[in-house]
Amino acid sequence: MLAQKDGRSNALVQLMRLLGAGVVAGILVAFIALPGVGSVGLTARDAAHDFQDMDSDLDTAPPPEKTVVYDAQGEQAAVFFDKYRESVTLNKIALILQKAVIGIEDSRFYEHGALDLKGTLRALATNAGSSDTRQGGSTLTQQYVKNLLVENAQTDEEYRKVTAPTVERKIRELRYALTVEETMSKNQILEGYLNIAYFGGGAYGVQAASKRWFSKPADKLTLPEAALLAGITQNPSAYDPNLHPKAARERRDTVLYRMAQLKMITKAEADAAAAKPIKLNEDKPVGGCETSKAPFFCEYVKYEMYLILSDGKYWQMSKERQAEIQNRLKRGGYTIRTTLSMKAQNALDKALRGTVSPTSNKVAAEAMVQPGTGHIKALGSSKRFGAGKGRTTLNLAADNQHGGGVGVSAGSTFKTFTLAAALEEGIPIRTSIHSPNRTVVSGFNDCKGGGFGPWNVANADPAENGPYNLKNGTWLSVNTFYAFLQKRVGLCDAVKMAERFGMKQGTGKPLQQVPSQVLGVNEVDMVHLAAAYAGFAARGKYCEPVAVTEVVAPDGKKLKLPEKKCKQVVEQGVADQVNEILRGVLTRGTAKNIGGIGRPAAGKTGTCEDFHCAAFAGHTPNMAAAVAYWDYRGPWQHKVYGVYGATIPAPIWARSMRGALAGEPAPNFNTPVGDFGDFTNVPDVRGRRLPEAMAALRRAGLEVEVAPRPIPSDRERGTVANTSPGPRAEIEPGGKVIVYLSNGRDRGRPRNENDGFRWPWED
Repeated sequence: MLAQKDGRSNALVQLMRLLGAGVVAGILVAFIALPGVGSVGLTARDAAHDFQDMDSDLDTAPPPEKTVVYDAQGEQAAVFFDKYRESVTLNKIALILQKAVIGIEDSRFYEHGALDLKGTLRALATNAGSSDTRQGGSTLTQQYVKNLLVENAQTDEEYRKVTAPTVERKIRELRYALTVEETMSKNQILEGYLNIAYFGGGAYGVQAASKRWFSKPADKLTLPEAALLAGITQNPSAYDPNLHPKAARERRDTVLYRMAQLKMITKAEADAAAAKPIKLNEDKPVGGCETSKAPFFCEYVKYEMYLILSDGKYWQMSKERQAEIQNRLKRGGYTIRTTLSMKAQNALDKALRGTVSPTSNKVAAEAMVQPGTGHIKALGSSKRFGAGKGRTTLNLAADNQHGGGVGVSAGSTFKTFTLAAALEEGIPIRTSIHSPNRTVVSGFNDCKGGGFGPWNVANADPAENGPYNLKNGTWLSVNTFYAFLQKRVGLCDAVKMAERFGMKQGTGKPLQQVPSQVLGVNEVDMVHLAAAYAGFAARGKYCEPVAVTEVVAPDGKKLKLPEKKCKQVVEQGVADQVNEILRGVLTRGTAKNIGGIGRPAAGKTGTCEDFHCAAFAGHTPNMAAAVAYWDYRGPWQHKVYGVYGATIPAPIWARSMRGALAGEPAPNFNTPVGDFGDFTNVPDVRGRRLPEAMAALRRAGLEVEVAPRPIPSDRERGTVANTSPGPRAEIEPGGKVIVYLSNGRDRGRPRNENDGFRWPWED
């Protein structure tokens, strides 16, 4: 056996003399890698030639880092990572850990070059003398190179190539190692290795490992902790201190006594450290939107980043290219600054989940946008983020491009755009249009000149039957009034006004140009609806929604972000008039039941056809928000009957806005310039006898008409059940009020939220 070993050593010496030092490394690697020397002659010679001709350029850029998302206040909001890593400079790593790693992995690290000839010869002798026992001769530099190659592998094929147990791989690693030794200092190599090595538990690099296992930075590690980490790297799975505590402790002690052998520490220090049990203080790495404090906003940012990293082409890419973009986000080490306000986000979440149970089949979604900037301040759903009951990963408040669905019907919140178009075209606010409870309207044309047949339209409230103007027609959300108003404005102009304020379908497609668009048949997302109302709050200045304000790469360079434009889309005077009218919705109209939010505010309720969903959009001068409520499984299967914009969405909006704006300035809206109408309030005569009611209405200067048939009501038979326009509504002096008497049919039944008034369809 000894003779055989001597023969192999002589063969090695002869090869060294024949080929010279330039190719010794390749031959030695071949010796290490091959189990026997019988075929070494030819293989080593071929390896040497390959070694000389091999490309030596290696990307030594820092390894992939976690991407961190920050809110508008600079607090961490989310983390994305493929491999949890947090690189640090060598002076941020405890010296005792540096010694432990060098001691157990490469004790002659500062004495040799890329190849430790002494260590390699020792490994050769050991490997040659046994068919079972094998020693590695890899230096820290070679291990650093191997880890870099693994990190740089972009495909499964590349990964298999750089991890294959072949001579070719070993030679390539050594060739690169020689280059690294020529271009980097020893300390730089050590720093690189310590930041790239795997320390188990999902932690890459010593900083991540120190936080993962001990909840402390790497410069605070003690001797026993440093020895444990240094020992793990040889086999992170086998020495996992959670899965294999006994093996981990034995490995730790091996490191300690190797350090003592090398005089890095004393024998007494090794004994004292080895006597201590392993004591962990774990902080498991978590990432992704599920662990974010604002998960739905995080989802929006995630998709926004996909668009940024793909120059806006993400949705046109193949699945493979999309996967590459996703990996760039997780591995890129970006610092992402966002518009998120956790104050607004917490208020939004509390309002949503305090009104709609997360486990309900129904869902509410809301977005908040800052006027004048388009900054999305909060975004959420009544459901919690994730998989399981009461959870969803669908970003229901966002559009399809940002992880949302197809959107939800906007309802009468869309009437605001037709109102703005009418005011822009100079239609007087006091313009009176007779608006029956049910009617047929025709004569609509889209922007291409295409016509539509007669449109049957009805009001939600049978009492809505009479003359209405731009004020009370909006406050009471009279459908037939808006059908006639849209005809005067023109369907094309009404749609284009909505588009000026950024409106499109939740799928990203243009709005449908149909007569019923004024009633909100287009399905939209809450982010864009809130941004549109923010445009009115900013006196006609519409800003595209913005979630990301800055992206910085690890090298300190800022990424170019898509331009988010702000544009004056209507004159300030027109926006001021819209705001003034919408303020009446909260004080005299369909949303008066919410009692305001304690500051000047404006808004519009919206109810879907068949009452299966509802919405509310509203704003103050410094915040806008939009809320929708529906059964997201689909109205064709599960309907939410009897819901109105004022019953669920408006109270959610009010509660969230009060919380988001608490302690913030409460500016007023600008007063509209010019004649804004001279109106009289309709007296509240409900419950009175007819003669008394008629006298009160006439004293107010109003014309009175009594409906021919009594209606079901819980009012006493023969008394006034309701009026149209309703109580406290503004009406032109001399305008007509229709009085509806009660038949007493619902006498004794509990009153509903509309002051006891019940309509025939409720029976």
